[in-house]
Amino acid sequence: MIRHFLRLSDLSPAEARAIVQRATVLKGLPDAQHRPFIGKTLAMIFTKNSTRTRVSFESGMARFGGHALFLSAGATQLGRDEPLSDTAQVLSRMCHAIMIRNDSQRDQEELARYSRVPVINGLSDLHHPCQLLADLQTWFEHRGDPRGKIAAWIGDGNNVCHSFIEAAQLFGFTLRIATPKGYEADAQLVAQAGSAVQLSASAAEAASGADLIVTDTWTSMGQEAEQQKRLRDFAGFQVDAALMARAKADAIFLHCLPAHRGEEVSAEVIDGPQSVIYDEAENRMWAQLALLEFLWGQQP
Repeated sequence: MIRHFLRLSDLSPAEARAIVQRATVLKGLPDAQHRPFIGKTLAMIFTKNSTRTRVSFESGMARFGGHALFLSAGATQLGRDEPLSDTAQVLSRMCHAIMIRNDSQRDQEELARYSRVPVINGLSDLHHPCQLLADLQTWFEHRGDPRGKIAAWIGDGNNVCHSFIEAAQLFGFTLRIATPKGYEADAQLVAQAGSAVQLSASAAEAASGADLIVTDTWTSMGQEAEQQKRLRDFAGFQVDAALMARAKADAIFLHCLPAHRGEEVSAEVIDGPQSVIYDEAENRMWAQLALLEFLWGQQP
């Protein structure tokens, strides 16, 4: 059976934990000692700009002996309105998996419907599941099992927030969400999460006693025209030293990057000792390698 990875909840709790734990194992292997992807090709479709997603998949495939193909939508027939169904059927006859980074979760689902090989969500309007595998790997590495702990999401109720909602259910932690009015997380996802998610009235309330503080940019790709309005609306939601001081003394800070110092996070926090953002960024590669092993049935 073909397994796709379009949202974190496509995995069971046991599968998600196994992938995260396997990622740390892979990270500890000597370079060039493990090359299970020889002969494997990953097609990567991008309609949105990328640094970490592209480099982590390309570097990871090369490290494990495989090959990644960068396909900009504007430089392929997708840019001339070729149906996703045709693209899926052609690519899946030539490649062993397809990663897509685009605006539409619905388009990803259509691509997966016609694909003979696994389709991976590299980011959509609703979810960013690969980021959460890396985030959970980072949390495990720095503070152990997150089960029973508290994470505080501060800022926009966006795609990363939605994947954090699903992560809370899969990994057994509580997610507190603090967003400005009008920028709330998807109500259906929040309702489905039940007691795993708590909506907080303020950033200070969400951060109080938290084990993990996480935020994201206030203005995502495609929202640049709204930047000045968003800067006004998000006043009071910056993760600064005062907010971090409300969390536990050993709390860590995550941000998927790119970051805007002085907006969603102060330089003092993101460049400070509680920040583990560069481990988090590196772990995109290891988590995705473990994911590919799983989707290809190669995970021990």
